[in-house]
Amino acid sequence: MAPIHFSKRSLFSLLSVILACSLTACSARPPGSSSAVSAARDYALAEAAYPKSAPYPDEGAYTNAATGEIKKSFYDAYDAWNEERRERFEQAASYEGKLTGFLQKSIPQFLSGQETENRIYSPLNVYLALGMLAELTDGNSRRQILDLLGTDSIQELRTLVAALWNANYCNDGATTSILASSLWLSQDVKFVPSTLEQLADTYYASSYQGQMGSEELNKALEAWLNEQTGGLLEEQASGLELDADTVLALAATIYFRAKWGSEFSEGNTSQEIFHGPEQDIPCDFMYQSGSQEYYWGDKFSATAKYLENGGAMWFLLPDEGVSVDKLLEDEETMRFLTEKENWENQMYLTVNLSVPKFDAASDLDLIADLKALGITDVFDSAVSDFSPAAKDAEGLFLSQAKHAARVAIDEKGCIAAAYTVMAVCGAGAPPHEEIDFIVNRPFLFAITGSDGLPLFVGVVNRPK
Repeated sequence: MAPIHFSKRSLFSLLSVILACSLTACSARPPGSSSAVSAARDYALAEAAYPKSAPYPDEGAYTNAATGEIKKSFYDAYDAWNEERRERFEQAASYEGKLTGFLQKSIPQFLSGQETENRIYSPLNVYLALGMLAELTDGNSRRQILDLLGTDSIQELRTLVAALWNANYCNDGATTSILASSLWLSQDVKFVPSTLEQLADTYYASSYQGQMGSEELNKALEAWLNEQTGGLLEEQASGLELDADTVLALAATIYFRAKWGSEFSEGNTSQEIFHGPEQDIPCDFMYQSGSQEYYWGDKFSATAKYLENGGAMWFLLPDEGVSVDKLLEDEETMRFLTEKENWENQMYLTVNLSVPKFDAASDLDLIADLKALGITDVFDSAVSDFSPAAKDAEGLFLSQAKHAARVAIDEKGCIAAAYTVMAVCGAGAPPHEEIDFIVNRPFLFAITGSDGLPLFVGVVNRPK
């Protein structure tokens, strides 16, 4: 996610950058590998120590080369890795159902109305960004944010955020799901230390301070963003600037990378036609057939493609004659995205899945949407309350709210926020029916975590 700005000229902007990308379609580098990040460290007051993950054991490293026997230490390492995963699942249980209202309100609000282009939204990132915004506000300004986030108090929000962080932060060598936050402070302004400490404790926010408006600090911010997003959003980051009147900037990012549990065979990929809203588009379609769950509602059908070590990408295909916007307006569809457990309309059968490779991105301006969702005071300098942020907070208001996102998939996997439990079909009776699930027209997708939480949701009108 990119910066949130406070300004002496009533400027406070929020910019979210959500990251998702294909394993091979994009040239990504892991967060932390950028040499340019030293530019950010030149301005560091304190850098957050992010959680460390127990490494997923490489069986080859624990195998006796001479005998082929697996060493006992492999099982000890695997148990440590598995125990950490178990603890994360317990964390996820603590917020089960508590984000449902936010999800069902925000998904249609942020995704609707784009009839021809792609649109992508990460509920996890925006939830965390708004949580950080809540820490910087008070009074009715904070109350409106908490109402949208579905929490009664800032203390409850902090508990939920801690659980979200612990459940979704993972860098164990098997799954990459990295969250990061930072504060960018003007060297000429006095801030409220307790608020900055709270953001550091709850959101792992590193602090940087320098001369706002200087090219050097802007480059430092750009370097930090590129590091945390693996260089996948360099074009967007290059346009970000903190002007001389900025008081405080707050940035948060999310980076996720995972393989499919069962990869698509490249030999089965062939060019087919995607029927876009404006024209037919030739593109590469991936194909795979297997026994799994198939779901449906009054206006859609759906199936999932599971990720290695947990997680899934759900494909929701509108019925013929039904637009994606109609799905987003549909209460049943939103309930499926957020509460699909024990869904009545489902069958276990052979699904012949055909889905286009895509690399989709979008840039959303969220101001009108946030106002429609009930967050209004922060946009009005006459009533906004940013007193927890700075000593002199009079006249501050939220002037910009943007959300940029990118998701891509190919035969090997996808990158999008989340880790989840992989659903493996047991040795039950083979299905007696099969269905062709051909995603060759505009569709809705969601990438979920092991708890079913939608971490990325998007509309694809143009696969390429």
